[in-house]
Amino acid sequence: MEHEPIPQSPSAKPNNGCSSRRERSKQRKVKKRLTLAALLYLLFMTGELIGGYVANSLAIMTDALHMLTDLSGIILTLLALWLSAKSPTKRFTFGFHRLEVLSAIISVLLVYILMAFLLYEAVQRTIHMDYEINGDIMLITAAVGVAVNLIMGFLLNQSGHLHSHSHSHRHSHIPQSNSPNTGHSGSHGHSSLAVRAAFVHALGDLVQSIGVLVAAYIIRFKPEYKIADPICTYVFSILVVLTTVRILCDTGVIILEGVPRHLNVDRIKEDLMKIEDVYSIEDLNVWSLTAGKTTAIVHLQLVPGSSSKWEEVQSKARQLLLNTFGMYKCSVQLQSYKQEISKTCASCQSSSA
Repeated sequence: MEHEPIPQSPSAKPNNGCSSRRERSKQRKVKKRLTLAALLYLLFMTGELIGGYVANSLAIMTDALHMLTDLSGIILTLLALWLSAKSPTKRFTFGFHRLEVLSAIISVLLVYILMAFLLYEAVQRTIHMDYEINGDIMLITAAVGVAVNLIMGFLLNQSGHLHSHSHSHRHSHIPQSNSPNTGHSGSHGHSSLAVRAAFVHALGDLVQSIGVLVAAYIIRFKPEYKIADPICTYVFSILVVLTTVRILCDTGVIILEGVPRHLNVDRIKEDLMKIEDVYSIEDLNVWSLTAGKTTAIVHLQLVPGSSSKWEEVQSKARQLLLNTFGMYKCSVQLQSYKQEISKTCASCQSSSA
């Protein structure tokens, strides 16, 4: 029996209503907060680099390097929010979401290059010990760093209160989105999670800045313990690696079009098979356009005699993928029942004879 492809129904666009205007207003506020946070990070990071250079302190410059990773995260979030509003083109039919992934890779590589240079200098200082550190400048810069991170934590915490409801995805430097079926919801998810993630990283920066302040205090009043400076560089470099390796793993999975770690393909198949009138799953592909924007294509075969119910089956499958598994987009292809016919090729027949 030849299978007949079943016509596909167009996706119905959700009605955003007046809530769309409210969410856009909230999103603008979040963008302003994140932009302000990015400017503060940039200004103080530049100040730390200058202060670290003048004080001849690698610890201060490594602290600035760690701040660069958080600045990159905020910039990637703003980029993602901007890209989410861009319409696909005839050439880029999926939109420009992968630009976010490419930007993440470039920023991490830049951080690693700078970190390698600082580690090399720290090793040289540890071996030769022929350096002097200006304890006063180091202490002042470290103290300002603690103050700036306190301000950042307050700023981002207040911003996070704008979006404190109904979100439970994991944090990542690549901003997550929990939009099940609308680009608008995706922007909302980006905003909420990005602000909360930035707040968590600001707290991490605060702890690190306190560590630099302690080292600066030791070096200022006990110059013979200047080894504390390269030791801080080693410790902070490990922290930088720990906070960036997740980015590389996530971007690698996205570029290779792998299944996101929070989804289980077997579970998706099991739930699809529970839909009434589904006979088999011919094919299922799940991948991400970028972090938090998961796409799926599924090819289902209907049980015999149920071709007339294709719209109902398709609707249930779409609801499952969009609402239950939080897909950003999905395509459900259906076909009528096709009986399996065992066909043995001529070479196999001859070999078995």
